[in-house]
Amino acid sequence: MKLFEKAKRIGVWNPSDFDFTKDREDWERLTESEQTLLIHLTSVFQAGEEAVTLDLLPLIGAVGRDGRVEEEIYLTSFLWEEAKHVDFFQRFLTEVAGVTGDISHFHGPNYRYLFYEVLPTTMNALTTDSSPAALAKASATYNMIIEGVLAETGYHAYFTVCDRLQILPAQRDGVSHIKQDEARHIAYGVYLLSRLMAEHPGLWDVVEGAMNELIGPALGIVEETLGSYDPVPFELKVSDFTEFAVGQFQKRFDRIQRARGMTMAEIDELTHAVIESGDA
Repeated sequence: MKLFEKAKRIGVWNPSDFDFTKDREDWERLTESEQTLLIHLTSVFQAGEEAVTLDLLPLIGAVGRDGRVEEEIYLTSFLWEEAKHVDFFQRFLTEVAGVTGDISHFHGPNYRYLFYEVLPTTMNALTTDSSPAALAKASATYNMIIEGVLAETGYHAYFTVCDRLQILPAQRDGVSHIKQDEARHIAYGVYLLSRLMAEHPGLWDVVEGAMNELIGPALGIVEETLGSYDPVPFELKVSDFTEFAVGQFQKRFDRIQRARGMTMAEIDELTHAVIESGDA
């Protein structure tokens, strides 16, 4: 409910309210390679946000069937926020970049593996299997890898470009809102996995296995996105973002691992501290 309260307080923003006039002016001054990279980044975000919007419903259903009404209440805001992210990136593509056609050619093999295969398969499995093991695998995939590694690394790259060059102000502000939303989503995932660890300590093998299996393809997406340019526009360094991704992965991995053997009271206290700090 603390997450839900925070979502009501700072998560109510409207993608339709952003004025992209200055962004369009900035866009015209970018080089072709800079524009292509930003379209590339936006394409993986827009499709990724659409995928997580579609694939979240089975988790909401599984949590609801378990009678955890407070978690279900929070997840309603979670779903709404993912849908807004789709809306926001679509606005940028059409109104700033002038993109209206299919841009799925930017999705490389690792991206297609994680977003086209692993994510929907793992999440949709919850429609028939809402066991603790299935929930743990789903949250490790969705919250820890897709959001905690990929989304955060991508937003870090996007924000770095906009902030360093002081360009695309509406896009920068929108990404800032999205980063706040994602921090709450990841905090919920850390809580859910920590709760499952406390209730079923043997599930650590499931979580550890899923995270270790998927970190490779996740880092592969970073390489597919930024490493496909030589030189990388905006003087970005691929190594900076792979290191950032590994750091985010390790931070969440350690937090969940520490939950083994904790009481629920200890997990609640830790979760509240994470929520208040904003550092999921």
